[in-house]
Amino acid sequence: MLVLREASLDDLANIAELHAQSWRDNYHSVLSADYLHDKVFAERAAVWTMRLTTPPSNQLVLVAEIDSTFCGFICVLGANHPKFGTIIDNLHVKLGSKGQGTGSCLLAAAASWSIENYSDHELYLEVLACNSNAIGFYEAKGGKNIKTAYWHTPCDNKVKEFLYSWGSPENLMKGLAKNSVEKVS
Repeated sequence: MLVLREASLDDLANIAELHAQSWRDNYHSVLSADYLHDKVFAERAAVWTMRLTTPPSNQLVLVAEIDSTFCGFICVLGANHPKFGTIIDNLHVKLGSKGQGTGSCLLAAAASWSIENYSDHELYLEVLACNSNAIGFYEAKGGKNIKTAYWHTPCDNKVKEFLYSWGSPENLMKGLAKNSVEKVS
């Protein structure tokens, strides 16, 4: 059974390792082999130590567990950008847990939290152009590519990324519901 709960400092190693592994799996074409092999875990662990020990007041981090085993997480920052709104800053699901609805449940929780706390802000995320699987997932949930930008990576590369938006968080909920109905029929 899938359970979502707020992350705690006890989740730090699992979150940092999944984040690092996700980057290894998806960004090997844009991040250096040296960075992915030797530096990504330490760098992600430092980020998550900060986020979990001194979280900003607009941050939500949820962990997904299946049968008490960590399988994914999401991080949302409310009212993060004056134009684009609340950002889904991270969404990562372990490879063996993909395709089971974990990502959709995490997105639904993020949308619900956004509706409750930041309903007057739009909901968006940034995704690297090389991550076609994630792009397909977000588009299937109703996300629209609204802008092209560039990310300056930790290993000094400049990489194309897209901003995907749902407009209001309610639109993400509709996209999730529509996607769920299409699977059933």
